Amino acid sequence: QVQLVESGGGLVQPGGSLRLSCAASQSIASFNAMAWYRQPPGKQREFVASIPVVGSTNYADTVKGRFTISRSSAENTLYLEMNNLNTEDTAVYYCKGSRGAASYWGQGTQVTVSS
Repeated sequence: QVQLVESGGGLVQPGGSLRLSCAASQSIASFNAMAWYRQPPGKQREFVASIPVVGSTNYADTVKGRFTISRSSAENTLYLEMNNLNTEDTAVYYCKGSRGAASYWGQGTQVTVSS
């Protein structure tokens, strides 16, 4: 059973930074790709960033230049470095692992950007 556990969310002021982590119960090298999604209040879940096993990272236009996705095979952990946060980044952030036709999701971590 694959488990993904996010952490690192919290309350931050506009312009601040946070680093989210997603710890996997299995080797992240076994996933074709991993990604971050988010669900703002009252809205649908949306794509944030992805990182494949082979290939380039990909970002939503709304976070490009501010967020960085990375992973550590040694730690079996996916990261999302978020800088210059604004109120529109407030959401529950989820990590996703894709393996073939299967997708695995974490339980989410809340990020609130407010003064």
